[in-house]
Amino acid sequence: MIRQVLFFISVPFLSSVLGQVSYSIPEEMAKGSLVGNIAQDLGVDVKRLKSGKARIYTGDSAEYIELNKERGVLLVKEKIDREALCGQTTPCALHFQIALESPMELFPITVEITDINDNAPIFQKEERVFEISESAVVGSKFMLEKAIDPDIGMNGLQSYTLKPSDNFMLKLHSQSDGSKKVEMVLQKPLDREKQEHISLIVTAVDGGDPQRSGTMQIHVTVLDVNDNAPVFTKSVYKASVTENSPRGALVTKLSATDADKGSNGEVTYVIGNTIVSVSKLFNITDEGELILNGPVDFEKAKNYQIDVEAVDRGGLSDSSKVLIDISDLNDNSPIINIISKSNSIPEDCLSNTVIVMMSVSDPDSENNGLVQCVINKSIPFTIKSTSTNVYSLLTDSDLDREKVSEYNITVTCSDEGVPSLSSSVTLTLQISDVNDNAPIFERSSYEAYIVENNSPGLSVFTVKARDADWNQNARVSYILEDSSVNGVPVSSYVSVSADSGVIHAVRSFDYEQIKDFHFRVRAQDGGSPPLSSNVSVKILIQDQNDNAPQVLYPVQTGGSLVAEMVPRSAEVGYLVTKVVAVDVDSGQNAWLSYKLQKATDRALFEVGLQNGEIRTIRQVTDKDAVKQRLTVVVEDNGQPSRSATVNVNVAVADSFPEVLSEFTDFTQDKEYNDSLTFYLVLALAVVSFLFITCLVVIISVKIYRWRQSRILYQSNLPVIPYYPPRYSDTLGTRTLPHVYNYEVCRTTDSRKSDCKFGRAASQNVLIMDPSSTGTMQRIQREKSILDEPDSPLEVRVL
Repeated sequence: MIRQVLFFISVPFLSSVLGQVSYSIPEEMAKGSLVGNIAQDLGVDVKRLKSGKARIYTGDSAEYIELNKERGVLLVKEKIDREALCGQTTPCALHFQIALESPMELFPITVEITDINDNAPIFQKEERVFEISESAVVGSKFMLEKAIDPDIGMNGLQSYTLKPSDNFMLKLHSQSDGSKKVEMVLQKPLDREKQEHISLIVTAVDGGDPQRSGTMQIHVTVLDVNDNAPVFTKSVYKASVTENSPRGALVTKLSATDADKGSNGEVTYVIGNTIVSVSKLFNITDEGELILNGPVDFEKAKNYQIDVEAVDRGGLSDSSKVLIDISDLNDNSPIINIISKSNSIPEDCLSNTVIVMMSVSDPDSENNGLVQCVINKSIPFTIKSTSTNVYSLLTDSDLDREKVSEYNITVTCSDEGVPSLSSSVTLTLQISDVNDNAPIFERSSYEAYIVENNSPGLSVFTVKARDADWNQNARVSYILEDSSVNGVPVSSYVSVSADSGVIHAVRSFDYEQIKDFHFRVRAQDGGSPPLSSNVSVKILIQDQNDNAPQVLYPVQTGGSLVAEMVPRSAEVGYLVTKVVAVDVDSGQNAWLSYKLQKATDRALFEVGLQNGEIRTIRQVTDKDAVKQRLTVVVEDNGQPSRSATVNVNVAVADSFPEVLSEFTDFTQDKEYNDSLTFYLVLALAVVSFLFITCLVVIISVKIYRWRQSRILYQSNLPVIPYYPPRYSDTLGTRTLPHVYNYEVCRTTDSRKSDCKFGRAASQNVLIMDPSSTGTMQRIQREKSILDEPDSPLEVRVL
């Protein structure tokens, strides 16, 4: 036996047709026996078998063959019994595929299982009883049960022998299915009186080496006269039955006649020798009706052959064969088996990439077994048949994970039967991410506001960008682009958080120095290589009321006294002067209002709330004091409000001497000492001196006035220059809506006045030197005023 196995292994039957490799091995080989060198026969390197994860795919069938990838050979995995595997079917072969991955390949393999003589012929019954009339004529036939040998070919049943052979002989008849009908033929008349019981032994022998055999005991009882055997109307009956027919269905009806009369002519029908499994599927009645006794399945057997006997009461019999064809029904749905599949593919994979390989089979026949497979619509995949019963699922267009990250692909396979049956399987495919999307900001540009005088590190606002990719490819970082603002790097002004995109102020801003600035922020993802996009950001500084108004006019001086002159003939609404102030803030923080806080005579003057003009509100009278002091408050409109205060000195007089005599007291008032004792002592010391001095002063004043009057009238109205301030709106705050210059020239007679426009306003105030306390000094100062225009004493006449 060992030599035989080695012989078969050493000379396997090998062929390759369209890439198909076939082997032939005997049944009952030991586990681990060599089938063939598949790597050599396929022309595939052993390394390819390892890298391609080579494996055997058999579908739903049991695996009898295994693959040794280390040696590249096929080995017997389980001991194979050809008779259990294929029965009488020839040739008997195993069909499977060897599947490789990366790239996917499929190689069909066929292993034929050859028969060895491992089964002896067996009779279904160990003994058989015949009752034969002694009147049976020579040549009478008696059907014997055929022996069953599961082996095929020469190893199958070959011949029969009968012992003893005095009265009977065996006769064999070849049938259409290749089997032989066995008949026992009477060759010598029986004589019951001589031998009532005869024992015979039938031996069935196969043609194997060594030869195997089986026996059956035959007991013959000799009866009296029954000389006619039943005869079937047909030697072969043909019938058909549809698979899955119900139990009790009539297959066909047989008929046999017997020429004898009485009990000797009564015929009964029996199913003769046949395979046990077949005999359980059918039953025959006494009337010759062949009845279905069990389920028949086209996919298991397409036809059946049954031997039927007709036997009379005398033991004479005849036989006939029934050929039953099983009609196919479309009762099997297609069977889908996954050979290989990918659970995930990148979104940038090429078109026609194979993601799944599957085998589809339908055990039905003809159209009932023809299968077509389709997939659900509107997905970027297609299914193609690559070989018999093998389908591949491929990509047929571009994939985009940002649109669809997962596909549920339903493969539906339908046969062409009526009605059609189908099977389906749903495959889940993940689309892995590729960094193909740059971050996109939520806005095309950003604009933010920050109030000046902010604290450094203040969070201004947040830029936000989103990336349609996934995981690391969607992780966005924010970077401040290099640029400068007024020559200073923008990083000195703001910073951006790399993770959150929050923009912080690096320094405190001053609206009066910078009102806005631009910069760019870049959003960059974490892909490789990274993708990025930019956005423009504009920061606008908002004003705070952090500057108080500044008074431009009248100018407050420390060494000289500034005064405005108002003639006693001034009418109601007379423009005394105008307080000019500015506020470097903007908007409502720079809207200024003017209020009169204090005044020597509140009933005489008022201040314009919006324009700061000081005007008289009544007629000036002789009773009004010459010197008037006004305190004007300038307030802005901010929250909280800020203000500035200015003192305005006004002289109510018609002549310079009167002005000079009164306004010297302005400076003297500042030098009063709180110690009254000191002044009392001083007054007592100089009382005499003052009396004499007063007389001299009175005379000097009279002389001065006489000379002044004479000079003014003789010089044809001498002109005293007056230059009002130049008003301008410096910061667009509407404080001073007009720009104008003018000169006013007056004589001591207010009816003879002159106006001249367009001269620069420079000498426009009356300045009194605080040191000029004596009468003679004032007279000299008055004279110098008339002679020298640039003298410290300047008089503004209104």
